[in-house]
Parts: sequence; structure tokens; C-alpha cells
Amino acid sequence: MKKLLFLLCPFVCPAQVADQAPHFANLIQLTHGGQNAEAYWAPDGKRLIFQSTRDGRECDQQYIMNADGSNVHMVSTGKGVTTCGYFCEDNKHIIYASTHEAGDACPPPADRSRGYVWAVYPGFDIYLATDDGKIEKKLTNSPGYDAEGTINWKLRKIIYTSLASGDLDLWTMNEDGTGKKRITTSDGYDGGAVFSRDGSKIVWRANHPDTAQKLADYRGLLKDNLTTPMKMELFVADGDGSHQKQITNFGCASFAPAFTPDGKKILFSSNKHHCDSRDFELYLINPDGSSLEQVTSYGGFTSFPEFSPDGKTLAFASSYKSTGKYEFNIFTATWK
Repeated sequence: MKKLLFLLCPFVCPAQVADQAPHFANLIQLTHGGQNAEAYWAPDGKRLIFQSTRDGRECDQQYIMNADGSNVHMVSTGKGVTTCGYFCEDNKHIIYASTHEAGDACPPPADRSRGYVWAVYPGFDIYLATDDGKIEKKLTNSPGYDAEGTINWKLRKIIYTSLASGDLDLWTMNEDGTGKKRITTSDGYDGGAVFSRDGSKIVWRANHPDTAQKLADYRGLLKDNLTTPMKMELFVADGDGSHQKQITNFGCASFAPAFTPDGKKILFSSNKHHCDSRDFELYLINPDGSSLEQVTSYGGFTSFPEFSPDGKTLAFASSYKSTGKYEFNIFTATWK
């Protein structure tokens, strides 16, 4: 029946959308074709920064577009690979991670002979640039991976993942790169962190090996700048990293968390309904781990949710309505 509905409604029937995402209204697709992900709002709510392989490029660069999908233009160098763009509080600057200083070409892909692994390229550093693409400052200089930065505009503070300690930990720093502080110390990967809007809490994804063998495997991969992404749980803590608490225990991959504007819930992506697959949907959960609710039922991949500054609109990436196997597009929807 679901397949029949799709054939009858190639432009999406309202009832069908309501069934698949009851918290959404006014679903709008902003990009069409290619791999587009990690779309994050400007402070004034009028623009989004996102990463994409468009324009025939082999690996991601950073782009800015208007909130209606118009005026798409590249703001990174076009060299290396980039990830995790984010607007600064002044609405005129951005940060993003890039490998362009390590080489003009895309870095080699991860060695999948070692399983489904992600590369944590040592050439990644975080840069501060104007919103028209002029790099003003390199914010990180430590050996190894520095990426996954997001900003709390109230605190004007960046939270990011760094290998500076020899492990993949969460760090914070000011928008100008000063005041670097390591805030997680557990063995294993900590990443993809965001602050609550008031800056009092953080939420992130983590994989903390719980046996000697798992820790040895993790360290063996990390030595070769690799990590495994398919067993990730969510953690919350105070904004300074204290009082850490694990809030999921699915044994699957949960990531891309975002606090709701009031800070009372966390929206995130997980494959808990189809563990070890690439089938991800959005879920809501309380910061104490209670009241889990599935938000989308699109099938395929849906992730990277972020609420607009006014809290009324959600941006996210999804394979919904895609025409190719590895197509991901940016969508917005009114949140209800």
C-alpha cells in the first residue's frame, strides 16, 4: 500500500507526509541531486551553510544558500575536503574544518578492508573565514584531527573534536581560537557535540570501548587515523563537561543530536530500528534518556537536524524522494 501511495503521489501527498513525520508541516526540499548534508542556520535565520559534492567535485566543500534554497555559492577553498561549517554569532563569519593545507586533492578514502570505518584525517584543522569565503585565521594547530566544530552564539564558544590529547576528545575554545580546554577524558571517540541554547548543557555521540579487546581495536584503528561509526551512544553533560551521563543504550549508531529550542528534549538520528544498517530516522528523547519518540519514518537516511534561531523551522538532510542511491538533500519543515 505504501508503494502504491508513492506512485499516486510523486509530489508527496500531505496525508502521507503527516504519517511519516507528524511533527512536520510545510516540507520543502532545498537541494536537488548529489550529496548534501549538515545544513546549519545563520543567526538571523535567513541563510544556511552546508557541505556538498556538487559542481562535479569528488569530496565535500562548504556552501551557503538562502533559507529558500536560492543563491547557492561555495565559500570554502575548493581544495582538500571540508566538513562541519557553522555560522559565528556576528552573522558575518563562519568556521569549518578543512584539509586544504595538507593537499589540494581529496584525501584517500578510508580502508574498508578493515570494516565499515571512517577516516579521521590528520590534515583536518578548523578555520575562521568571512561569509564570502576569505580565511582570516586558522583556529587549531595541534597534530592530528581537529574538526566537528559547532558554536554556541550566546557564549561565543566553539565545541569540537580533537586528537590533541592523543585520543578523540571534546574540546572548547573561543571563537578566535583562544582558551582551548579539553572537556572529555574517557578512552574512545567523543564527537558531534552541540550546546543547548543557553549554554548550560552539551550533548554528543560517543563510543567508549568497554573491554580491553575493544579498546585495543579502537587504538589500532586510531593509530591509522580510522574509527568505527556504527556503535555510537548519546551522552549529555553540563556545558563545561562535568556530570556526564549516557542517555541511550541501543547498541547501534545514534548521532547528530540537537537540543530543542527550550532545551527540554534532544532530537537526533539513529538506526536503532535497523541496527548496523544505513537506515536512519529522527528521534526525540528527554535529556535524562526517557520518553523516546520516533519522529520520521521516511526510510533510507535522515539526519543532521537543526532548529532555526526562532525555533519554528527544522533543517535536516535526507535521502527522502531521492532518485539515486547516494543522493542526500537538504529539507526544511515547520516544526509542530
